[in-house]
Amino acid sequence: MFTVNFTSAVVKCGQLGLASVVGSGVNSGLRALSTTSALHSDGLKAILAEMIPKERVKVADFRKSHGSTKVGEVTVNMMYGGMRGIKGLVTETSVLDPNEGIRFRGYSIPECQQKLPAAPGGLQPLPEGIFFLLLTGKIPTKAQVDEISREFANRADLPPHVSNMLNSFPASLHPMSQLASACAALNTESKFAKAYSDGVKKSEYWEYVYEDSINLLAKLPTIAAMIYRNLYRDATSVGALDSDKDWSYNFSRMLGYDDPEFVEMMRLYLTIHCDHEGGNVSAHTCHLVGSALSDPYLSFSASMCGLAGPLHGLANQEVLVWLTQMRKEVGDNPTDDQVKVYVEETLKSGKVIPGFGHAVLRRTDPRYMCAREFCQRHFPKDPLYKLVSQLYHIVPPILQGLGKVANPWPNIDAHTGVLLQHYGLVEMQYYTVLFGVSRAMGVLASLIWDRALGMPIERPKSLSTEMLIKTTKADRPSA
Repeated sequence: MFTVNFTSAVVKCGQLGLASVVGSGVNSGLRALSTTSALHSDGLKAILAEMIPKERVKVADFRKSHGSTKVGEVTVNMMYGGMRGIKGLVTETSVLDPNEGIRFRGYSIPECQQKLPAAPGGLQPLPEGIFFLLLTGKIPTKAQVDEISREFANRADLPPHVSNMLNSFPASLHPMSQLASACAALNTESKFAKAYSDGVKKSEYWEYVYEDSINLLAKLPTIAAMIYRNLYRDATSVGALDSDKDWSYNFSRMLGYDDPEFVEMMRLYLTIHCDHEGGNVSAHTCHLVGSALSDPYLSFSASMCGLAGPLHGLANQEVLVWLTQMRKEVGDNPTDDQVKVYVEETLKSGKVIPGFGHAVLRRTDPRYMCAREFCQRHFPKDPLYKLVSQLYHIVPPILQGLGKVANPWPNIDAHTGVLLQHYGLVEMQYYTVLFGVSRAMGVLASLIWDRALGMPIERPKSLSTEMLIKTTKADRPSA
């Protein structure tokens, strides 16, 4: 269980609820509700402290018994093809099954929706619960989730140099550049960097990485909201946080949205995007940079630079652009035949259908189904949702007919833009920032475990084309 000692000052702040909106001094407004030292909980950390020695023994014994066991082969095409299919990383938090979709510590998305605590009156799991699950493999109680919410709220303030930096960025600077820069600048606060400089024992690295990770997760919504407000809301203040509310609620309010449905949508969005194995660009980057013992702020900043790449984080925007163009041509209530013709013309032009297919999945993305169910429950008559729903039935048979598509089914990118657009968050350039806030939970949970298990610096062997040619000739049987 989580334990916490409230000072009288904290109780008074809790009774006040949301503080008045503050000006450019985001720090002072947030710090009025922040008493990290008084509210620091060691509950989650204590659970990890109990788990980690057992996991270290488990891994050591496994390596001793099976250290030479082969788990796969590497082909030339794999090396030239982005290392697709190479089994080369250990990631504890999630596993992507081609036929079942993502499992978070063994739990499918439907199971997470059923088992993880929700906010009072809500149906969607609280993201704090999925973070607890990613770290521990255990389903948290509502009290444990509430404690994480309070911890996040009370660590959310930014140091002055970071808030000043965000307020000084030109409007022309991409939101992801701002996010990555602000996260890197937070490394002045790194407890891990200081502890490493002071000579902390390797077995204790994880404790300081944990503290940095919790701090970063707490501050990310503040950073993301400041970026949004500065770019799209005339630099109006994000206001202050309510330590009695959850992470998604406070994030939504800082963005300027107080519709309960929007908050529920944000809980859904942050939960289902939180992790997707360790081989994708953002997750692998965080692991790689962290393996050099860069602190979590720098590691996550690098991760966000990877997510900013159009092949990783731009997919949902590409879907929206394509859908918007389709609506211009076929209208809001097209027939199935009209949609089919548009899809076929897209393919004939040499383009792909955005939002369909996946590098690993071989079935409809379970995250897509979550988003679809949310839309069906809350706004089934939305024109954009209706169009996406038509595509869900029309596109797969067309792609199957081509005979070259391993996975003709829709992925989550086909649906997330619909959710955000419906509630008025229409600034597509900002969407990857939301993705980054969510993905932080998975990559930082993995980073904590990397240090807990003493993972070494990553250093794979590379070969030149000439060396590969010589190697394949040497392996070729003689005539």
